[in-house]
Amino acid sequence: MAAPSSSNWVMETAHDVPHVLAVDDNLIDRKLVEKLLRNSSCKVTTAENGPRALELLGLTSGGQNSMNGRSKVNLVITDYCMPGMTGYELLKKIKESSVMKEVPVVIMSSENIPTRINKCLEEGAQMFILKPLKQSDVKKLTCQLMN
Repeated sequence: MAAPSSSNWVMETAHDVPHVLAVDDNLIDRKLVEKLLRNSSCKVTTAENGPRALELLGLTSGGQNSMNGRSKVNLVITDYCMPGMTGYELLKKIKESSVMKEVPVVIMSSENIPTRINKCLEEGAQMFILKPLKQSDVKKLTCQLMN
């Protein structure tokens, strides 16, 4: 895996808790991701789709971050297949943003399609993880966030 390219990827102090935005249209998958991240001492905000994630990140046309003063997001983890806006489209929107482009985005999918994986990595995804997400996957992510 490539080394982190920005200080946004690394936590500012060892006492900071990583804040992760988890995006998945499937409630069960979203709850699983949330539980695994919380088990790894992450603060988690969830969104059920790409447009809601963009709203939470302040990347909608209004530009208001609706995290309501909560800490900035250190990582976005999103499902690839979602109605309305795919994880790939969400990734592109985040990477086009001057404010959010340094935030790492991890894509998850239950389908192992090499062309899809490569497309996401070329567009700037930090990692592509096959579902179901496991605690070991989350540990890798949180280790990178903490170091």
